[in-house]
Amino acid sequence: MSRLTNENNNLVTYFNSKSHISEGYRKLRTNIQFSSIDSHIKTIMVASAQSGEGKTTTISNLAVTYAQEGKKVLLIDADLRNPSLHQVFSVPNHIGLSSVLSNQYDVDEVLRDSYIENLQLFTSGPIPPNPSEMIGSNRMKNLMNDLQSKYDVIMFDTPPVLAVTDALIVSSFCDGVLLVVNSGKVKKELVKKTKAHLEHVNARILGAILNNIKTTSNSVSYYGEK
Repeated sequence: MSRLTNENNNLVTYFNSKSHISEGYRKLRTNIQFSSIDSHIKTIMVASAQSGEGKTTTISNLAVTYAQEGKKVLLIDADLRNPSLHQVFSVPNHIGLSSVLSNQYDVDEVLRDSYIENLQLFTSGPIPPNPSEMIGSNRMKNLMNDLQSKYDVIMFDTPPVLAVTDALIVSSFCDGVLLVVNSGKVKKELVKKTKAHLEHVNARILGAILNNIKTTSNSVSYYGEK
């Protein structure tokens, strides 16, 4: 079980649930829930064009808000190249998704509880030599089908879309994709290219999250915070 501390992670929704940032994540959760009338959005991938755009922080905090609502949530680190969810939640990563996909461990042996009620973690495990092949394997598809019967919400962290094909593969078995964009870092052309790549594999883009927006000193939140 993980032991979270405020100093080594960015889980504002856990450590400061009344902040305007936490309220923003809850509003995002609500928007996702109401984005589809005829179908339930259960599997969600958070994507970005390139690294360093806040994708992992976004998906971690969003997962916490679902868990706080009483949903049984599984957060999967499907980035088998540069994983980081284990760092956010301060848990070991010597076994995980790659261990299950390579038939070394069963799922129940690698799933980890967190100190956040209703939230379980499926870390990446050791970095394999063939990440794309593992993610696109039939064993991965069967694993996801099995997990969907056990959780209310399953969320995926993945490598950047433009870097490798892994994220596009994961999007094929997700109900929706959220695109995280760092307004102070990524170029508009790269965002358009990322969107085109996702649409090419028929990924359902739920919307975009704009990070690193500069606000004025007069900006005031609902809670009266600047």
